[in-house]
Amino acid sequence: MFKKILIANRGEIALRVLRTAREMGIQTVVVYSQPDVNSLAVLLADESVCVGPAESSKSYLNIPNILSAALMTGAEAIHPGYGFLAENPDFAQMCFEHNLVFIGPTVESMRALGSKAGGRKIAARAGVPVVPGTGLLETVEDALLSAKQIGYPVLLKASAGGGGRGQKLCRTQEELRSGFGQAQQEAMLYFGDPSLIMEKFLEEFRHVEVQVMGDGAGKVLHIGERDCSIQRRNQKLIEEAPSTLPESLRTEILSAGVRLAKEVNYAGAGTLEFIVDRDGNFYFMEMNTRIQVEHCVSEQISRLDFVKLQLEIASGEGLSLEQSDIRLEGHALECRLNAEDPDKDFRPSAGKLESVQFPGGFGVRVDSHAYSGYSIPPHYDSLIGKLIVWAPTREQALKKMKRALEETSLEGIKTTIPLYIKIMDNPFFKRGSVMTNFLKTRMEL
Repeated sequence: MFKKILIANRGEIALRVLRTAREMGIQTVVVYSQPDVNSLAVLLADESVCVGPAESSKSYLNIPNILSAALMTGAEAIHPGYGFLAENPDFAQMCFEHNLVFIGPTVESMRALGSKAGGRKIAARAGVPVVPGTGLLETVEDALLSAKQIGYPVLLKASAGGGGRGQKLCRTQEELRSGFGQAQQEAMLYFGDPSLIMEKFLEEFRHVEVQVMGDGAGKVLHIGERDCSIQRRNQKLIEEAPSTLPESLRTEILSAGVRLAKEVNYAGAGTLEFIVDRDGNFYFMEMNTRIQVEHCVSEQISRLDFVKLQLEIASGEGLSLEQSDIRLEGHALECRLNAEDPDKDFRPSAGKLESVQFPGGFGVRVDSHAYSGYSIPPHYDSLIGKLIVWAPTREQALKKMKRALEETSLEGIKTTIPLYIKIMDNPFFKRGSVMTNFLKTRMEL
């Protein structure tokens, strides 16, 4: 096992990785940008290194500075968390060239599956259905021609990334012309790669994803599925595990996810995202070759520490579990606590947290780097933390989540908490009738 690792991320995921590493007796180095000097992960790390100013391109995406920090502090491996460099195969390759272990999949599988275009090819090879779409688009003219063949509406998507970044919904030629350049710019900003693909946009569907863990030696296990259909602007707000899909459909999707990951001999934690339409047809969208924000709900129903599994696999200890060892019990929900104002189209609400009060009780978990007096910088994602609950049944989990939300107080900024309380009381949500357009069609905002 590693003696020291560097955590190349910020916020709650940096703290999440740090906590497991500390429990395993591993020393931690946390890199940070200048505005993040007082983040909780930085304060709790064994060592911390400033890698640049506020701009992500000069700090959290600054590969030379991050590699230098790892070498300078004697770290043996780098955990990239999610976002930033987590799905950058060039970064993983540079880690290898500097005798640093990249805690994640191999460079080859990242290149194969990390892009949406590559993922579509592998899905087809594995016999997994995909949404009608394209490979990489070179020009806006290519996009216009493809859209004519696919039929509007279409969705432009950053090939190198996820999380709803670099996406543009286009219902007409005019929207496609104007949105193409915007999507490229956003893809470049967030992922350092302007490449785009296009997919047919389905008006109503559920977003279901399969959590897998592989050892890179032929073994790939699934740890159930999650429903991530409650979204705003293609970004997830609430996740739950398991989904409310019929058992036969669940079995099909889980099998498809494992089959696809085995095509590239996958190593580490990964998530395969699927669309499920009203008729029960499912289509592969993309694979996120990293740990996900919403991994917590799968941890809660499996009682497995995914970061621990990542570290064990990356250090060469392998994956000792078999599929029969994984027992999924109960129901888990996660609400992303975002510094946003839902009443004003989710406008970001950066600022100082005057007072922070998180809930407790049986089956309640909070993953957050926030504390009273902490200032949320305006330069990054609005995620303050995640509130996760577990209960034996979905109905009980909904009641527990509402209680936990009502106990949560984040004074000084606007948050998404009031919206989540309303959703917990929504009759459609209570019976599991959710699509990605839920906020527009089932909620009055």
